[in-house]
Amino acid sequence: MKQIINEMKQQPLVSVISVIGTALAIFLIMVVVMLQQVRTAPFAPESNRDRMLHWRFTSIRHSSWGEQASSNGPMSYATFKEMFLPLTTPETVTAYKGFPEKHSAALPGEPAVSIKVRDTDAAFFKVFNFDFVDGAPYSQANFEAGIPEIVISEAVARDVFKTTDRVVGREMLLDMTPYKVVGVVREVNSLASKSYSDAWVPFTTTGLDIFNWNDNHMGMLSATILAKDKSDFAAIRAEIDKQFAAVNSRMKNADGYEFIRRNRPYDQETDVTGVYANVEPDVKGARRNRYIIYAILILVPAINLSSMTRSRLRKRTAEIGVRRAFGASSGRIALTLIYENMLVTLAAGAIGLILCLLFAWLCAPYLFQVPASTMSVGMLVQLSTFGMALGFCFILNLLCSAWPAWKSSRESIVESLSGNNR
Repeated sequence: MKQIINEMKQQPLVSVISVIGTALAIFLIMVVVMLQQVRTAPFAPESNRDRMLHWRFTSIRHSSWGEQASSNGPMSYATFKEMFLPLTTPETVTAYKGFPEKHSAALPGEPAVSIKVRDTDAAFFKVFNFDFVDGAPYSQANFEAGIPEIVISEAVARDVFKTTDRVVGREMLLDMTPYKVVGVVREVNSLASKSYSDAWVPFTTTGLDIFNWNDNHMGMLSATILAKDKSDFAAIRAEIDKQFAAVNSRMKNADGYEFIRRNRPYDQETDVTGVYANVEPDVKGARRNRYIIYAILILVPAINLSSMTRSRLRKRTAEIGVRRAFGASSGRIALTLIYENMLVTLAAGAIGLILCLLFAWLCAPYLFQVPASTMSVGMLVQLSTFGMALGFCFILNLLCSAWPAWKSSRESIVESLSGNNR
């Protein structure tokens, strides 16, 4: 450590540029990593993303359409009940509207406010772990009975009732229809794309349970399967294979329709990679593109930093010559120089990671299109984030110091001591 501090004092400009260059490289890489990570990392109310399988869209074709033609979109409730409810391997399954829609909310005689509402079943609150500050979700019995109940966020409680206290049990108007508030939850970040909304209602109260098209096979619902453990994914898919084959066989005989699998259901990473309902997500291609970006962000600064590392080492040729004269091997000297550079790289990497976290926190409205107040430390800081930062630091260190250190350690002892190094 004394040697490193000494060298930095002797060449302050080069040292500062090296640290800033390394910190900037790690900063840029981690911003790119974080933009992807918040889409796949677990955070409430999607804390179990690693145990979730998603069936966002359904694809179907008719025998009269031809092999290439298909209809794609959400499923009907009848399809969900036939395809997913019989499954026994998962912990639970839920059906819900794939996106929230804007509705008006108000008290009788009061001005209305616009809120986003998502239609769900009762199991939705077992799959997604909402933080209830008061009350509880609607029950399965009330869901099946179509009783108009609603779970609202604290923000909606403040906007409609002007308070978050003693709201449970009161009624509010949702598009002029009375709904009883049964629960109040903390606000949900919109990055939690499956669970995000301002309010949640049973879809048996909005008609989505009977809304359908393509002979009752397609509708407005998506499904999420919560496994007991992510190791159960293979067993769940195997059970779905059997269910899928049975449903397709019945449909072909009944009305000529059949579902197209497209390797559904998808895990979290595959699901967020997909864009179109009729195209299977290309996860390998998306990963390859990210790796190319990472490589560019590492290689470009590494090339510049390696020349500065070489410049620093040229100042230490006499020291290297003395150490070799006293019996130190070239390999040992090279490793020592790499270790020293690694400490500097780690320190700069820590600075870059801290800058990345601050940047993400302060610039959340621009990076993630969400208010900074809805971002939590748990969303930004994952163990994998630190692991990646350390990995990038290690690679960057090797790229910018290994060759210069080895070359310096191989200089002739006489030339090193005389200062006539090349």
